[in-house]
Amino acid sequence: MYFFLSNLSFVDICFITTTVPKMLVNIQTESKDISYIGCLTQLYFFMIFLGLDNFLLTIMSYDRFVAICHPLHYTVIMKPQLCVLLVLMSWVINFWISLLHILLMIQLNFCRGTDIPHFFCELAQIIKLACSDTFINNIFLYVSTALLGVFPFTGILFSYSQIVSSLMRMSSAGSKYKAFSTCVSHLSVVSLFYGTGLGVYLSSVVTHSFQASSIASAMYTVVTPMLNPFIYSLRNKDVKGALGRLLCRAGSFP
Repeated sequence: MYFFLSNLSFVDICFITTTVPKMLVNIQTESKDISYIGCLTQLYFFMIFLGLDNFLLTIMSYDRFVAICHPLHYTVIMKPQLCVLLVLMSWVINFWISLLHILLMIQLNFCRGTDIPHFFCELAQIIKLACSDTFINNIFLYVSTALLGVFPFTGILFSYSQIVSSLMRMSSAGSKYKAFSTCVSHLSVVSLFYGTGLGVYLSSVVTHSFQASSIASAMYTVVTPMLNPFIYSLRNKDVKGALGRLLCRAGSFP
């Protein structure tokens, strides 16, 4: 679990780095320009780390499934070699899918001075702004969304369905609580990540508002990765104690 957490933390840092520094420069300089190469570069790394977040959360749900449903075989199944292989495969898959998106994007024509209705170069928005045929790009976008988003989320749902089924068969309430407490942090992160992602989709479909879509996007590109280390740290007793003292101190002020 800690091996996967360290990878998730690294990916979250990189994920934020693809959008936030440029956004801060735009605010500081009061200029929202980005070059064609800069936009493609931002898009490429954004897709890599977004896909890695999906894959790592799925792998971590599988790790919890093995730990709770097959505790006696955990060390045999989740060997270090398998953990490294799963992470490495995630990097390779996302690297090639993101590269294919960029290669398809290069084939499109764009008007000079195109305005992107977003605070970063987002794939779906850029495809909509193309002046040439985007049929192949859209097809590949749907396929990659299923591969990098729907399938991992389905894997998470399957893992937790098995975990819940295993918890229901436990006779001791203490054992149920102890087993489920190891999943709370992961469940919180998954709910936050996919909940905000769903919010981005719904805001773009229902409202067609740039502001609503930007706020929802900021939640899953900035706020969610920032909260992930904090959520997992709450399992640490020292962090819990420090948070409790902070809240008590804040509550004592009028």
